[in-house]
Amino acid sequence: MGTLVSFHAHPDDESIATGGTLARAAAAGHRVVLVFATRGELGEPVPGVLEPGEQLAMRRSAECYASAAALGAQRVEFLGFTDSGMMGEPSNDAPFCFWRASVDHAARRLAVILDEEEPDVLTVYDDNGGYGHPDHIQVHRVGRRAAELSAVPVVAQSTVNRDWLLRGMRGRAAAGESWQMPEELPELGKPEAEITHRVEAVDFVEQKRASMRAHASQMGPDHFMLTMPDPVFAMGMGTEFFIVDPPVNPASAPEIFEEMFLPLR
Repeated sequence: MGTLVSFHAHPDDESIATGGTLARAAAAGHRVVLVFATRGELGEPVPGVLEPGEQLAMRRSAECYASAAALGAQRVEFLGFTDSGMMGEPSNDAPFCFWRASVDHAARRLAVILDEEEPDVLTVYDDNGGYGHPDHIQVHRVGRRAAELSAVPVVAQSTVNRDWLLRGMRGRAAAGESWQMPEELPELGKPEAEITHRVEAVDFVEQKRASMRAHASQMGPDHFMLTMPDPVFAMGMGTEFFIVDPPVNPASAPEIFEEMFLPLR
């Protein structure tokens, strides 16, 4: 069996970006480890969800463990940096925020965990962090550097297949269903030509949805992703896309990679 370490910026990112992949890996008997750069201190909590005096960081940390249980992950770690907020906000300059961290210093923190786990695959984000969030961009930089330090065989960059998303939206519209075009779509993910692999996780969308529900401080029952009809959720969230660069030599590809990561072309 193999080991997959999934590195994320904030609690709930693991659910949305890679929940299906992690659940599928765990169900197949592989070891799954979650690492978070921050505790998501600057998230916007669902109104009324926090108890009086309850700190959002503590709630979101606890939600990570509930999410891990839903996905089958066996270890959860935090690197100890603080949430940087959205790009261009004053919080980007706060001391100890992840965006300001030295890439090498943060990578050494992550490499301690990678050295302990000796993963076959490390997941990070694409070079724009999926949608331009500073902490997500930093996950890409820090994760790739840590993989170099720890000689991880495969680094898979989680991304959104922009063309696939557009095709799906147009298909729903043609079927007479309304679907609002996300305003951030031009900055979301990558064009299909840049994507190398996919993981088919339709059979694990319920675990993915349970993982998302575990992050109740961020996703209330009326959150748009949680209110999708089952077929729409399966179609939109059941396939996860990755960029693997540099390519993996087939002669030395880890078993978990060959088993789960299907070439897109």
